[in-house]
Amino acid sequence: MTEQARPWGKPPAAVAAVRSAVRSVLAECDPGDLVLVACSGGADSSALAAAARFEGTRLGLRVGAVVVDHGLQPGSDEVAAGAGTQLRARGLDPVDVVASAAVPGGGGLEAAARAARYRALDAARDRHGARLLLLGHTRDDQAEQVLLGLARGSGARSLAGMPAARGVYRRPLLDVTREQTRAACAAEGIAWWDDPMNEDPAFARVRARRALADLERDLGPGLPAALARSADLLRADADHLDALAAAATEALGPGPWPAPALADLPRAVRTRVWRRLLLAAGAPAGQLSSRHVDACDRLLTHWHGQGAVHAPGPLQVRRSDHRVSIDPVPRVE
Repeated sequence: MTEQARPWGKPPAAVAAVRSAVRSVLAECDPGDLVLVACSGGADSSALAAAARFEGTRLGLRVGAVVVDHGLQPGSDEVAAGAGTQLRARGLDPVDVVASAAVPGGGGLEAAARAARYRALDAARDRHGARLLLLGHTRDDQAEQVLLGLARGSGARSLAGMPAARGVYRRPLLDVTREQTRAACAAEGIAWWDDPMNEDPAFARVRARRALADLERDLGPGLPAALARSADLLRADADHLDALAAAATEALGPGPWPAPALADLPRAVRTRVWRRLLLAAGAPAGQLSSRHVDACDRLLTHWHGQGAVHAPGPLQVRRSDHRVSIDPVPRVE
């Protein structure tokens, strides 16, 4: 029996869980605000869109959606158009179906698709003046993100996973499972699309999903929830360390900077200060790695008169007379 056929009583448990998660996020909006849902046509974002429409209507909000077609496989335009049709039929308005090609770069196809998706979402937000933009990542996605961070040897910020809120973006479903979103769609009679790329082991996230299932079988149930809890704890730690690094960077002022003052900072703060200084000097965030930061830090901790450290930008980091500086690499005419 679908949710529409239940005029009395409570909604099915999965529907209630998704709606409750969305309700807490929409509470920050005012009547008349527009909220957009990023919807791929999959179960997670489709359940999110249905819940946002239901809860948003009760709060006097306008709820629309954005469907992004990356053109990565034959027929993707038809899938996107079908998702848009279904969203409009459920009362969402406006519903934009937009093409945003993923151009692979140094970060691979997944990173390129993500960048293209956010460009399209940002453009839709500006076009319609949306108050919030909702993303359908679930607790399972969060666990996979943490597992990938562990496999890459990442620090606390990466292991902290995806934040529930960043700018106008919200992820209401980080405490909701993938199983619940599918059950919610089934209960409400919502057809969803399973992206075949989600089964392609060429992608790191697919391999992480399979590894997580294997680990849960070996270690017992509850592993995704435990990894998601770890992300929450690490995020609080990372936020605190970032705040300390911001204060230390401001206290240092413009460069060149005294090497002893930098060296006196705790390493967890100092490496974050280095990253801030490099980004401020023009290093591209997507190219700056822990390897670059560690090389800069050795100018303080293992100083023996070595030459400049090279960082993306291109930049050169030098130590001279107990001071360090970051400068653009001179162009060769």
